[in-house]
Amino acid sequence: MANETRDTLNNEVKEVVLASESLPDVLPLLPLTHGPAFPGMLLPIVLPAGPFADAADAAVSSVHSAVGLVFVKNPPSDGSLPESPDLYSFGTAAKILKAQRSEKGEIQLMLSFLKRFRVRKLLKEAPHLIAVVQYYDEPKPKDDQETKALVLAILSEIKHIANKSPLFSEEMKLLLTQTSMNDPGRLSDMAAAITSSDRKMAQKILETVEIRPRMRIALTLLKKERAIVDLQDKISRQIEEKVSKQQREFFLREQLKAIKKELGLEQDEKSAEVSKFKKRIEELDMNEQAQRQVKAELDKLSLLEVHSPEFGVSRNYLEWLTTLPWGRGTVDSLDIELARKVLDRSHAGLDDIKERIIEFIAVGMLRKKITGSILCFVGPPGVGKTSLGRAVAEGLGREFYRFSLGGIRDEAEIKGHRRTYIGALPGKIIQALKSVRSHNPVVMLDEVDKIGSSYQGDPASALLEVLDPEQNSSFVDHYLDVPYDLSQVFFICTANIMDTIPAPLLDRMEVIRLPGYIMEEKVSIGKRFLLPRQLEKSGLTRKDVKIGVPAIRRVINDYAREAGVRGIEKSLGKILRKIATRVANGERGPFRISPDDIVSYLGRPVFTEDLLLKTMVPGVTNGLAWTAMGGSVLTIEAMTVGEEKAGILQTGKLGEVMVESSRIAYSYIIGNLDRYMPESAFYNQAIHLHVPAGATPKDGPSAGITMATSLLSLAIGKTVRRKLAMTGELTLTGRVLPVGGIREKITAAKRMGIREVIIPKANEADLDEIPATVRRGIKLHPAEWFDDVVRIAFSGKIKVL
Repeated sequence: MANETRDTLNNEVKEVVLASESLPDVLPLLPLTHGPAFPGMLLPIVLPAGPFADAADAAVSSVHSAVGLVFVKNPPSDGSLPESPDLYSFGTAAKILKAQRSEKGEIQLMLSFLKRFRVRKLLKEAPHLIAVVQYYDEPKPKDDQETKALVLAILSEIKHIANKSPLFSEEMKLLLTQTSMNDPGRLSDMAAAITSSDRKMAQKILETVEIRPRMRIALTLLKKERAIVDLQDKISRQIEEKVSKQQREFFLREQLKAIKKELGLEQDEKSAEVSKFKKRIEELDMNEQAQRQVKAELDKLSLLEVHSPEFGVSRNYLEWLTTLPWGRGTVDSLDIELARKVLDRSHAGLDDIKERIIEFIAVGMLRKKITGSILCFVGPPGVGKTSLGRAVAEGLGREFYRFSLGGIRDEAEIKGHRRTYIGALPGKIIQALKSVRSHNPVVMLDEVDKIGSSYQGDPASALLEVLDPEQNSSFVDHYLDVPYDLSQVFFICTANIMDTIPAPLLDRMEVIRLPGYIMEEKVSIGKRFLLPRQLEKSGLTRKDVKIGVPAIRRVINDYAREAGVRGIEKSLGKILRKIATRVANGERGPFRISPDDIVSYLGRPVFTEDLLLKTMVPGVTNGLAWTAMGGSVLTIEAMTVGEEKAGILQTGKLGEVMVESSRIAYSYIIGNLDRYMPESAFYNQAIHLHVPAGATPKDGPSAGITMATSLLSLAIGKTVRRKLAMTGELTLTGRVLPVGGIREKITAAKRMGIREVIIPKANEADLDEIPATVRRGIKLHPAEWFDDVVRIAFSGKIKVL
């Protein structure tokens, strides 16, 4: 009986649980920011000074020493604890095994996590959270095939991740030793705890009490982790293979280089560079100073380490010095007939320009060489300046190089950068010589009238040395720092106007003007050059398209009246592209383009017949102007606008000089009106003088006689002759002074169908420069006084007193 009583007491003692080991229904809640914790884990945490640290400290001294750890829904990115955290409803209860508080107020805890719980009710939110919780015991697992299969699958994934990821290798191995197939719930919890995947899925595992659903979620989480680990392993292997391959190739190359050096089959990089430069120097005809510089630089290169930055700088310098064409050039073909054929083949018209170039070559033929030659082609865009320079190079048998000076603001573009700068290079002139590999090429400096200047220097001043025959025989580029002979280079400059070219630079050049083309020359160019070129660009042949001279003439007259031929080429290209579209759509040619078809291809004409050339009224006179685009016909209109206040009003965006010319013309007419029409009421009337195309700026004194003629025509009520135009500066005494651009103005008059032109008598000498083809059909009237202008303009209808 005593034994039975003793056994009963023993069993009851076994069921007694100490108060310190039980879990209370009310827990202080602490937030977790890095992920949820699971039952069975032993985890240290650190809480900063504050209400949560105070709550943990209070829990340590309590009977149960228990706290609840709950994951924060939206944890801060820096991992800090929020003041008012938004917590999930499920957490894990933990016993505080050890606690230590520092002087700063933070507390370090060692926690043993025991059970899941769900927050039923918050009792207190400040200064820290206290809640009533409901605990969930771990369910007993079912001993069936599905559970075993899930356990095996989880273990397989864990082993795979442990083998592939060194980051989780030790944790995975520890998990495998601490868990077994008989505890699938704990296995699922630990698997979720050590993965680095989605923390929200880990929280979902914590909230899933049933074992089998929890295992499925854990398996999904492990699958995702496996995919990440496999991808990481693949990337690591690829990088390792690449690095190991590069290392292997490097070592093999070094071994091969050492073997070849031992056998005398190959030199090292430095010796090879030095040998290469020495061989080049022997083949070049350098001047004495250049030879000294190269020798000193070679000695310096031989002392430098290959991997030194200075080695690369020195090697680049020697590369430039030894690749320049010292003493190497082409033999000039001083054959006048060949040059004439090349010029005629590449250009139609411009006979006087070609003759000037032939004369230039003839002088070189007699001297047996062409040196110190600087030409400057001045003319509107599209007249063939660049292609003329290329034709000169072909006629002489020389290399051709072109670069544009437009917009250059740094003199280093011409004379190079000093070698003290990183990325320094020689100037454009030296680069041109290296490119063509000849010391006597034809170098075209395009757009010389558009050079800029800035704080970095004046490129135009740098060009003075380049284009001066007395100085360029010892041109020193800042990068090379040795003299180079440019006297054999044939320089050709191009410009639209001469006004913006600095006077010292212009003084070093021989100017050849290209005034533009007349109708006959444009038609010839369009037929011989532009049409074949555009046919080729459009993928068509002469059999596909038939464009005759009348159609080309219509294109020029209605769409391309400028001095050059670019407008013609664009218009022909537009026509041919439309035809190419028709061919691509299946239509068959040949397509014959008549003058009447042009509008259907090009649209409304850009230029229409000027009504003022057909119907003249008193106060209207045709003048001639010169612009950067070539010559043009300028119509000047005058009319009376009342008698309240006498005077003159000028409109049409006139420049200061042109406004002064209008005032001179008005003063002259008012002062001499009695000589042309006594007792006129013109004195007391307000006059409005207008120059059409008001958006275009206009300036210059050459419209003086035109303005005076318009005012006189208005005063006497008689019209000026219809096909007459004029140009000339007027003085207060009635003298007609010379003006510029006579050639361009006569060419424009020819293009516009003018039959008679009044020019200053002092400009008669300029008529010799005008081709006979341009002068043909135009009657030129020289005038010394304005009275001469009046007699010609009004056909003697006015009696001058």
